[in-house]
Amino acid sequence: MRWIVRLLGLLIVVALLAVVSVFLLPGDRIAKIAADQISNMTGRQVTMTGDTTVSFYPVLGISTGAVTVANADWAGDTPMFQAESLKIGVEPQALFGGDIRITGLEAIGPQINLRRDKNGRVNWELGVEGVAPSGQSDDGAPARSSRLALTLDRALIQNASFSFVDELNGTTTQQSGVDFDLRWPDYEGAAEFELGLQPAGERVSVTGKLESVGHFISGGVSDVVATVSTSAGTANFTGKAGSTPEFAGTFSADAKDTSALMVALGLGPMEIPRGLGRAAKLDTSITFTNERRLSLRDTRLQLDGNAFTGAADVDMSGAKPRLNVQLNAGALDLTGLSSANNESSGSGSSASSDASSVWSKSPINASGLGAVDGEFALVADSIDLGDFKLGKTRTLASLDRSRLVFQLREVQAYAGLITGEFVMNNRSGLSVGGTMTANGIDLERFLTDAMDVSRLSGNANGNVSFLGSGASVHAIMNSLSGDGAVSMARGVISGFDLDRIMRGGQPGGGTTVFDTMSATFRMENGNMFNNDLSMRLPQASASGEGRVGLGARDIDYTFTPILLDSGDGRGLAIPVRLRGPWSNIRIQPDLEKAIDLNLAAEKKELEEKAKQELERTLEKELGLDREDGQSLEDAAEDALKKELGRGLRNLFD
Repeated sequence: MRWIVRLLGLLIVVALLAVVSVFLLPGDRIAKIAADQISNMTGRQVTMTGDTTVSFYPVLGISTGAVTVANADWAGDTPMFQAESLKIGVEPQALFGGDIRITGLEAIGPQINLRRDKNGRVNWELGVEGVAPSGQSDDGAPARSSRLALTLDRALIQNASFSFVDELNGTTTQQSGVDFDLRWPDYEGAAEFELGLQPAGERVSVTGKLESVGHFISGGVSDVVATVSTSAGTANFTGKAGSTPEFAGTFSADAKDTSALMVALGLGPMEIPRGLGRAAKLDTSITFTNERRLSLRDTRLQLDGNAFTGAADVDMSGAKPRLNVQLNAGALDLTGLSSANNESSGSGSSASSDASSVWSKSPINASGLGAVDGEFALVADSIDLGDFKLGKTRTLASLDRSRLVFQLREVQAYAGLITGEFVMNNRSGLSVGGTMTANGIDLERFLTDAMDVSRLSGNANGNVSFLGSGASVHAIMNSLSGDGAVSMARGVISGFDLDRIMRGGQPGGGTTVFDTMSATFRMENGNMFNNDLSMRLPQASASGEGRVGLGARDIDYTFTPILLDSGDGRGLAIPVRLRGPWSNIRIQPDLEKAIDLNLAAEKKELEEKAKQELERTLEKELGLDREDGQSLEDAAEDALKKELGRGLRNLFD
């Protein structure tokens, strides 16, 4: 705002010079004199073209044609300021000394071009003592603002264009279609303003009041109230502010449609999952210092139906912001992150079926991991992720150069405790990985949520190390690799009764109770392989081996129980095969393998008896006379040789 006030001060000179000469010179001559005087004062070339007229009743003032104020020598050839026309009105007392009271200022189509170079030099430093037109002090002493002895009943700027090139930060900001309305009747008093912007076509209105303008211009702090309004939401600030810049006060925001609000502000649309702020509310105490440090305290944040409290610190003095955030929450509903709840997956039963049988192939945009660095602490009473449901959760996330590490300090889930580390890395394509340990997990509830499998129940302990990569959940799940182990004490398998199957051969329903179970596994290309499942039952033992398709969401696994009291000292093995998609697993006894396992000796004995019977029949039919220990093949060969010998002798006899 200071540069606006300084620029206004220069424009007032135009009005005063014109009014003094109102009865002596024509308008174009007045314009030339005014332009020369401003050029001499600022070191910037000022030109005025077109008709210049002076009025003395009912308002004392001047109206000009096009006005141009040249840029600093180092800032390029584009003018710092140019407008299609200017109108300035002052009170007659300004002719006889004292403060200048402007009754009106109107600029049509102004174009303002501001620049800051890599050394921090700016092109808008005008109207300050001891400062050259370049914006640098001639003697090296700090620049200080001169008091501009003026007031402004109303300033109206219409259809302005604004450009700010900041070489120090490597950014360029541009706005067009800007309207500005300012009322400032007392230099040391309050100023009310209304600013209209159109960053993306829709009007954004900024209104407010600055209580002590003169003190603010001189570098002091003033009370301020400001409101930003769009059709998608509003934001309000009440507190104190200084021109360094710095401010402190209370801030509130209410976004009815966060994505539409981002579009209105020129930040582009955002795809926000349900539960993470499609609609958002914020109330906080905010402080921003001239060291570019932002602090939020006593913060209350509402993202859709999820409520948070906490605090945050943001350091913006570096190449990118660094955050330190602590949030507390009650029950969080993050089911919008689940592929099964993805609203873009379609509608109707077929879409629901597809969503339950495949992982989401929607691209994951992880570019936000590179926007900031910092640490994020979250404590929540519970978290519903759709596919998984967590209880009390304490996590600490560290983000450094697009690599996010979640330390799972405490995750109560499925009646057990999970600890470990989960990593998302987007430095060279998205990958996820981690190591986790679980104790006392209710396996039935967990497998029901994870795989739609509810046949296995009991408390389990386990550990896993995993790594996956890809641009979607589908790609990641189909690339998983790693290893792990699981162990259980007493548990139940529902859907079949092993005792009933093994003793009576009836594959009906029922349950199987076991005393212990353990297994290790490895993962490769989205498949989990196991070959050492071991289970102890009251009257049997069991083993298992096979594949679980984590990416394909299917299973092909053989579970082999062995009955320990079959009566003849041998165990009776009845393999059971689990096959099919997770949503419809078929469980059937593997009779062919059961025969191989249980009747191998009998099968061999029957084969031997059949072979002997065949040999006796052939021996009789062929009239073979076998010696002791001679095989049927050898006896047949001897008989054939004898017959051939007789035939040859008869041929020559």
